[in-house]
Amino acid sequence: MTANLPEGLHAFITEANWGAAAVEPLPGDASFRRYFRLRDGAKTAMLMHAPPPHEDPAPFLAVAKWLSANGLRAPAILHERGADGWVLLEDFGNDRVRDHLDIHPADETPVYAAAVDALVELAGLPGGPWAPYDMAVYLREVRLLTEWYVPAMGLSVDAAAYDAAWAQVMAPVLARQAAYNATGGVTVLRDYHAENIMLLAGAEGAPDVAAQGLLDFQDALVGHPAYDLVSLLQDARRDVSPALEAAMLAHYLTATGADRAEFMADYAVLGAQRNAKIVGIFVRLCRRDGKPRYLDLIPRVWALMERDLAHPALAPVAAWFDANIPADIRGAHGGRVPA
Repeated sequence: MTANLPEGLHAFITEANWGAAAVEPLPGDASFRRYFRLRDGAKTAMLMHAPPPHEDPAPFLAVAKWLSANGLRAPAILHERGADGWVLLEDFGNDRVRDHLDIHPADETPVYAAAVDALVELAGLPGGPWAPYDMAVYLREVRLLTEWYVPAMGLSVDAAAYDAAWAQVMAPVLARQAAYNATGGVTVLRDYHAENIMLLAGAEGAPDVAAQGLLDFQDALVGHPAYDLVSLLQDARRDVSPALEAAMLAHYLTATGADRAEFMADYAVLGAQRNAKIVGIFVRLCRRDGKPRYLDLIPRVWALMERDLAHPALAPVAAWFDANIPADIRGAHGGRVPA
């Protein structure tokens, strides 16, 4: 196992006063980043290796420090040498929301309410010093569907009309996003869902459903407050019932006082935008990166997108789908792509 550890690991942990710790590699997935758990007696810590030039831990460090400074629960930075890709982090343990709810489904409502409360906190803060989630980014993301899903299905579509339809429906969303506060939006974590939220240990060591830690936020932008709600409540990897989604949206609207009609229109548009992007990403993970298991998630994502497309705010995009992607592919076939 030691032979497979990255060069420089032991020098870094020794510098961080963890040189005597046992090093346990953890499974990774979709990036060049690797994670290790360090154990030194009863103490544990997480070691992230995000090696240049493929990775850069600087965005993660910046967002983690900003979240912590503003009362959100990111892992504490114990030691860092970002230029070499090394970061030593507080260990949040193994209790992901996804895994906990698989075993304790009765905790679903309080767990999701606490996750929504974190977004309420973010909504009350000025956006961080991040790039804007602007039209160029939104359009670049939805093009992942026409760039990857469409050819995988052997379809011929009107890509220019696709862009035009999305620009039309995104314009009012961006106008409300820009007017949201002086920073033109809130910090959007962009991948806020049940596999990226940890349940922290309570006073007696058991997971505390109200004590939640955040992970995987290095791609934060300043954007619309509805985006992370979509990420949480229209989860590509876990079924969230329409009833729970509605209850959590009501919880958020009550807590923030947002205008319901406008917010729900923006939520639907951003839901369709995110789900179109995810379909493209999942096909890319299969075709380019050799990870076909993501194809099994596409029917869930497509079903979520169909619900979003039913909102009147998405009429131009819904019309494009009706004209370009046959109903049998979107319906009974579930949008499934051949491996």
